[in-house]
Amino acid sequence: MIDIEIDQSFQDLVDPISLEVVSNQVFSLTDTDPKSEFGLQVTGDDTLQQLNLQYMGIDAPTDVLSFPVSFQNPDSGNPYLGDILISYPTAAHQAAASGHPPEEEVKLLLVHGLLHLLGYDHTTPEEKKAMWALQNSILAALQIQARPTE
Repeated sequence: MIDIEIDQSFQDLVDPISLEVVSNQVFSLTDTDPKSEFGLQVTGDDTLQQLNLQYMGIDAPTDVLSFPVSFQNPDSGNPYLGDILISYPTAAHQAAASGHPPEEEVKLLLVHGLLHLLGYDHTTPEEKKAMWALQNSILAALQIQARPTE
């Protein structure tokens, strides 16, 4: 189950059902327990900048932040993976620069964030190579147009 929260100013721009579909497909493609849960918030640059400074020491907005945890939700008994925050304005800007729709960029960022919740990272060249290969494979399987530019 995905708990989606979309800030009021972006509600007409983001389709929560499509994000839930992408999440379920990522779970399937990564052999993740389909009962797994996580939180997703689509918000603005200010929120991501504050969290980026607080947790990463970087005083700038970013496109996506993931906060992995690993515990069993006491209410449902299901695995809880953590939380993902996506900045819609940054996603829209990146989409325009890359020539694809903002919705595709949000889906890319969701896939990227989910991979972080599942334990993937890109801090070393080896980790990055493995994560990008899996991410690109998932994006292709889901027919998501966006591709990471890093």
